[in-house]
Amino acid sequence: MKKITYKWLALVAVLTLMLALAACGGKDKAKEEEKSGGSKDSSYKVEHAMGTTEVKSNKRVVVLTNEGTEAVLALGVKPVGAVKSWLGDPWYDHIKDDMEGVEVVGNESAVNVEKIASLKPDLIIGNKMRQEKQYDELNKIAPTVFAEDLRGDWKINFELYSKALNKEEKGKEVLAAFDKRIEDFKAEAGDKLKTEVSMVRFMPGKSRIYHQDSFSGVILKQIGFARPGDQNNPDFAEEVTQERIPEMDGDMLFYFTYEAGDGKATETEKEWTNNPLWKNLGAVKEGNAHKVSDAIWNTAGGVKAANLMIDDLEKYFLEK
Repeated sequence: MKKITYKWLALVAVLTLMLALAACGGKDKAKEEEKSGGSKDSSYKVEHAMGTTEVKSNKRVVVLTNEGTEAVLALGVKPVGAVKSWLGDPWYDHIKDDMEGVEVVGNESAVNVEKIASLKPDLIIGNKMRQEKQYDELNKIAPTVFAEDLRGDWKINFELYSKALNKEEKGKEVLAAFDKRIEDFKAEAGDKLKTEVSMVRFMPGKSRIYHQDSFSGVILKQIGFARPGDQNNPDFAEEVTQERIPEMDGDMLFYFTYEAGDGKATETEKEWTNNPLWKNLGAVKEGNAHKVSDAIWNTAGGVKAANLMIDDLEKYFLEK
């Protein structure tokens, strides 16, 4: 009986050890899957602007918008390919260090499908407003998820990208951190939120006044800043002539210039800011007209730019 008992005890001990090792291995595997956004064998479905897409892996991601690139970086994912930044060579200054080694796949308005295919992605993230005509072709290369558009609340697209990468919890953390910055700013700014903030953009041969449905307009609205005149309307922006420069006035005026390198937008900026009507603006005469980065305040359009815009507002309103 003792021999039989010893054999059973030995067998039980071996089985217990095997189960313990298996459990540890399972935990390690789960941790790795959590870091990468899912296991190779698992899949998940994402509802988006073009329908519902099943994603089986998100190891090799190609991103086809500037704000999408910022989103995946903020979620801890380095894409294998991305469209060129609207400004920079090829990336915006504020993301270039994070984008080292990433392949350029065209620009938002003209993606290079052959280049994308050569990178063998397992997930493509794009935008219906920009690449609707290429969707079917892209979807044949890899599961493709499209946001609806590029205007208005940037958080809507960010939440979609976090789902596409199976990183919803991480996405919630990123947005919660941003919202806390907003609340902290509001608490410290106090009565300064009554300041009427105007926004103007200079481009080659033309200028716009920016309203609430622009990238920076959405952020100003979330903070609760007042906006002068028609800038309170829910539209995106309005192109104006120099005769309407007086409509650009506010207690604080921020202007940004889309200079692509040929000097034309800078010429427009100089022409307008040398106009007597500009020099007569209250914000200009009081020293409250400030040139800020077009990439940060408008063009990049993503979560990293949003945080950098808060940095600017802290500088000018809280003197940080």
